[in-house]
Amino acid sequence: MKNQKHHIYWFVFAIFAIGMCTVETNAQKLTIVAFGDSTTAPRKNVVVYTKVLEDEFKQKDPDIRVINSGVPGNTTEIARERFEKDVLAHKPDVVIVQFGTNDAAVDVWKNPPETLSRVSKADYEKNMRGFITSIKKSGAKVILVTPAPTRWTDKLKEMYGKPPYDPKDVDGFNVILKDYVDIARRVAKDEGIRTVDLFAAYYKYDQQPGQKMDDLFLDGLHPNTAGQKIEAELLLKQLRKMKLGL
Repeated sequence: MKNQKHHIYWFVFAIFAIGMCTVETNAQKLTIVAFGDSTTAPRKNVVVYTKVLEDEFKQKDPDIRVINSGVPGNTTEIARERFEKDVLAHKPDVVIVQFGTNDAAVDVWKNPPETLSRVSKADYEKNMRGFITSIKKSGAKVILVTPAPTRWTDKLKEMYGKPPYDPKDVDGFNVILKDYVDIARRVAKDEGIRTVDLFAAYYKYDQQPGQKMDDLFLDGLHPNTAGQKIEAELLLKQLRKMKLGL
């Protein structure tokens, strides 16, 4: 009888120990969520920045999770509807937030043409601040990434080549977007969070001998693998400064 009780005791203890190890492992797992639009979302034939981060971290710790919660076509207004499910539900340690290109767009290709951005500057700022406040309350840290600039292509000129845009100016598709980039920068500064200024980084790339910003895009809007790599490198610098053990 004594031996039977002894065996039962060790069996229960072993199960308890395994359970505790599992809880501890799950508690230690670092989770990074990338929350954005089509410039964040997975894309065929492109190595997106979340994949670069994931591959980098796997070498150090295979338990680090990088979750891509980018959805094509999203504005901040649309993204609010999925914020709880696609961000907070993952219980992230870090959230990368990148919106603005779709918010700023004025759909002049419609009939009749739109005259206002899809999301006003005031609502864009309110939504961005709302995301950041909620993420902070959850205990996670935030990195805000500004939208990248855009570049004209024949297709984009066909669709958007009329006021307020200027197809004769190489930067003429950024005239509205610049204001949204400034809002993102101001929000990040006010909220005291880390920033990756992708807008500035692309212009910096363009100023180097033998380099053109156009080479960073698939279609004037979406970064190709080279463009995504620039974002990944800038994010890695910020993440390594955050004392996450990366």
